[in-house]
Parts: sequence; structure tokens; C-alpha cells
Amino acid sequence: MSNVDIPNAILRGAQLTIVGALRALQNPRLFNETLYKQAAIAVAASLAIRLVIAIPTVLVRILLWFFGFIIDFQSSGFDVRTVSGLAFIEKSVLQLPFFLMACMRFVSPAMDEMFMKSLQWVDQTYVVKHKADDPSTLRAMYYPNLQMYNSDSVPSNEPHEKKSSYVAIMAFCQKYARRAGISMAIYLLTFMPWIGPFVLPAASFYSLNKAVGPLPAMVFFMLGFVLPKRWMVFFLQGFFASRSLMRELLEPYFSRIHFTKDQKNRWFRDREAVLFGFGLGFYMLLKTPWVGVLVYGIAEASTAYLITKITDPPPAPSESAGFAETQIAWKNKHEFLKLRLDDIDKLNEQAANREDRHFHKE
Repeated sequence: MSNVDIPNAILRGAQLTIVGALRALQNPRLFNETLYKQAAIAVAASLAIRLVIAIPTVLVRILLWFFGFIIDFQSSGFDVRTVSGLAFIEKSVLQLPFFLMACMRFVSPAMDEMFMKSLQWVDQTYVVKHKADDPSTLRAMYYPNLQMYNSDSVPSNEPHEKKSSYVAIMAFCQKYARRAGISMAIYLLTFMPWIGPFVLPAASFYSLNKAVGPLPAMVFFMLGFVLPKRWMVFFLQGFFASRSLMRELLEPYFSRIHFTKDQKNRWFRDREAVLFGFGLGFYMLLKTPWVGVLVYGIAEASTAYLITKITDPPPAPSESAGFAETQIAWKNKHEFLKLRLDDIDKLNEQAANREDRHFHKE
């Protein structure tokens, strides 16, 4: 993707955040007893997450209160700065709320079910919207074939499946721990003399150069010297968290359509800007107190709509050999980015889909 297309792709991703959420919320199948139960669980989970995150801060407050009888913190404001700094590290540097929300998919199939129900709804609304068109010109459906694939991300009571889920949880925790360690190291380096002021600008340039191009990366590099440290940390963590969020939201798709690690990396790279715009929008909404987990569910449902714009309809499992390789390049990328928002559903690649569905026969 050229640097000229990147801002447009990010904007289109942000637009898909809104359109996808609206489409998902129009699905009557989501508004049933199960959804209300999940919504109640989500709110309770949000409360639990906030309580868990608050524990270190409360403990520090108690210690500071105890030592306050011996040391005068009031004049220096040390206690206020300490508590504020700890809360900032928990929420913005280590991203603990996001980590705890992402862990939910390992213990409940709700996110996977929401994705599949929404995908079915997207197919149904597409057919209704184009009921006056020639059926032979319509795209193939996504849900009928995708639901035939076994998902690796749905928790199961089977012993071997439990072992697989445990391995997945440990891999996720290790990935998060590595990312959190890097974030914490960068944050601590900012306090070092001489090199401290250069750490965040350099980190922002390195992170953004590949994603949005050298010019925007250079702009943020320069801003890093004038913006407050907290603003830069918030921006960088938002960038990384939105990318991580997209990988989690797309897990119901990748747990069915299997890609190699290299194929998956190339798949993300070809759609990086759009996914960043989509993920950033929901990342901002996820920071809403108390309802963050509920927003996470809406984001998962919206991802089903996103999938229909950046991939081809999957073949039946018996015909899936080699399908992943054909999906690495986003075939209608430039055409899709040029569409007006009102015409976002008009792009039709039926001919290409037919060719892809028979790629293994050629």
C-alpha cells in the first residue's frame, strides 16, 4: 500500500467501526435471553476487572497512609504522585484492563458465538438488500461454509480440548507478558538522563514507520519532544493495543481458516492500515468505564462485517486446501478504499470468488 493510501485506509477502517457496530446492533438474534445474560455477565466482569486493577493502588494507598504518620507526604505531594503514577502504569503502560477482557474468550464461547451469529446476519442482510438483483451476480455467502469448520478457540469440556485451551491461554499470557515487559522497559528508559527524552520519539517513529509511512512517523517523532510524556505513552499504547485487539477479534476467523505464521503475518501486513483504523475506534470505546467488556462484544460482532469486506467467502472444508494462500493479498483493496461510504456494500467480486473457490482444481 502506498503512503498516499494509508490515511484513507485508516479512515475507512474507522468508518467500518461505526458501520459494523450499527449493523451488529440491528441483528435481532443478538437481543435475546442469552445476550441479556451475557450483558449482565459483561457488566459484572467489568466491575471485577476494575476491582482487580484497583487492588495494587489500594494497597499502596494503605501503605502511604500508614507511613504518613511517620513521614509528611502532604507538603511534597509524594503520595498523590505515587498513586497517580501507579494507576497510569496499570491502565496505560501495562494495559491490564485490555488483557483481562481478552482473557474472557478462553473461558467462554460467547465471543465466538457472537461473531458467527453476526456473520450469519451480514449474509442475510446482504441477500435482502440485493433481492432485486440477478442472483448470479451476488457474492457467495460466508456463514454457511465457515460454520462447518471446527473452531480452535471455543472452550470445551473434552480433556484433549482442555489441554489445547490451556496451551492457548499460556501462549497468550506469555505474549502479553513479553509485550508488557517491553512497554515497561521503554517507560522506565524515559526517566534516564540524556537518553530519556529521545526514547518515546524514537519508539513512535520505529512503530509507525512501517504502519503509516515515514512522513507521519516523522511528525510524531517531532511531536514526541513537545508533547507531555503521558500523551505519548497513551498514543503508543493505543497503537499497539489496537493492533493486538484486532488479532483477538479476528481469532474466530483464524481459528477456522488456518494460516501458517508467515501467511498470517503477510495477511495482516496487507490490511494493516484498515485494521488499525478499525481497532483504534473500538480501543477508544473499550476504555469506557463499566461497559468496556460489553463494547468488546459489540466489537467482536462488528468484526464479522469487517471480514466480508477484506476477505473472500470461504470454500467448504473439503475444498479448503490452499485457500489461505489465496487470501494473503487483499484483491479489491484499492477499489474498496475508493468507494464512497454510501456505496460500501456495492463492490462485487463474484467472478473472483468463483475462481478462488476452484483454485485447487486448476
